Amino acid sequence: MLAVARLARPFSIASRIPPLRRSLASAATATVHDLKPSFPCVDAHAARNARLHSVVQQRTEGTPSESGPEPPYARPLKSSYSTFHHPHPFQLTYAPPLPSFDIAYETWGRLNADKSNVVLLHTGLSASSHAASTQTNAADGWWEKFIGPHKALDTNELFIICTNVLGGCYGSTGPSSIDPMTGQPYATRFPILSIFDMVRAQFLLLDHLGIDKLYASVGSSMGGMQSLAAAWLYPQRVGKVVSISGTARSSPSSIAMRFAQRSVLMADPNWNNGFYYDSIPPHAGMKLARQIATITYRSGPEWDQRFGRQTRQLPNSDPSVPRSPALCPDFLIETYLDHQGEQFCLKYDANSLIYISKAMDLFDMTASSLEALRIPSSDFRHTPRDDYPRSAISHTNPSHMRDLASGLTPLAETPILILGVQSDILFPVEQQRELASALQMVGNKRVSYFELGGVWGHDTFLLDVQNVGGAIRGFLS
Repeated sequence: MLAVARLARPFSIASRIPPLRRSLASAATATVHDLKPSFPCVDAHAARNARLHSVVQQRTEGTPSESGPEPPYARPLKSSYSTFHHPHPFQLTYAPPLPSFDIAYETWGRLNADKSNVVLLHTGLSASSHAASTQTNAADGWWEKFIGPHKALDTNELFIICTNVLGGCYGSTGPSSIDPMTGQPYATRFPILSIFDMVRAQFLLLDHLGIDKLYASVGSSMGGMQSLAAAWLYPQRVGKVVSISGTARSSPSSIAMRFAQRSVLMADPNWNNGFYYDSIPPHAGMKLARQIATITYRSGPEWDQRFGRQTRQLPNSDPSVPRSPALCPDFLIETYLDHQGEQFCLKYDANSLIYISKAMDLFDMTASSLEALRIPSSDFRHTPRDDYPRSAISHTNPSHMRDLASGLTPLAETPILILGVQSDILFPVEQQRELASALQMVGNKRVSYFELGGVWGHDTFLLDVQNVGGAIRGFLS
């Protein structure tokens, strides 16, 4: 009887098929023509483009606007930073002189009587002068946790100056600035810059402030390049150097990454060869460039820990129904990159990114490169010592190391702190090791070198307050 009852029960094949297979089976009865593609990421881009078009149309119809269709690059209000104006022609490394320039800067702490407690803080590629909150700008700065009483840059003892670099868009002269000769934005008529040009402009600011010598030159990423360049250009004016996740020369891998960013930006039709200031900025190219950059700023292990292969939560989704993949951001890592690009694409000037990233590519402190530039400095054409540790060149071309050591000769007597990060893929730790070894080769016995662990990659200098901040404070004390 039991067997008969089982045979009599209605039999359903669908009841034996797992939910996912059942979904696929039902989908097989439909055709591709029944599908209705949905691309919310493309729709969002189109909506932004439409808003910008609307602003441009209002301008052409006579609605006044002082900043063009794009926001003023999220720069702080002019009342929140100081401006140094250099009214004379400024000679550049690769180009004819700029007729004049402005440098935006902010300060923290109190300058002592003999002006001997000054720290010049150098920024990364896209940072403003707003490194920490001030009375005139209470917003957190990009190094907020490192500047203040009893912090890495202790404002009880030190007077900190941070500038927006020459070529930037947060108050300093750059491609978006008005060319005094034409009354129009420079755009891509702006001259090619070098890291050395940026530093020389900063030292003209120091001259204006009556500061003859720095207690220390401190920088991270591109700021690490500037910090080294400052001591190379003015070895008698820089007491100490801190270079965090920096390098003495840009590697082919980092040049390739920045080239990819510039390529997608310049491929945006809105870029218009750099002349977009009265039209729509290349926001799509900027978004893609920022996504590429973000991948280089962090590390794979961090992505695993933070996101894994998790997908985003869909609104009003039924957890019992299998999730359909999407072509727009689907994985959490995709949504994170999308968000980073979206937040950045209208906050920074595209031409500034192009010019400053190119200056980073050109940076090379080997003697052969420096001689070709003919930059005024102390004599670096010395032969490095021969009793350097052989481990210094165990994985590097010996002739290259000697060339780099020769170039770094002006730094032979300067106390230098070098910090590298083992998970950094943009400025790999081998570059900081190379820098420390080259300085040892030239006879510098006051090089302090540390490698940091962790999973934050290049952005460790922004996040690891305990280790980065502790090393800086100990070195400067």
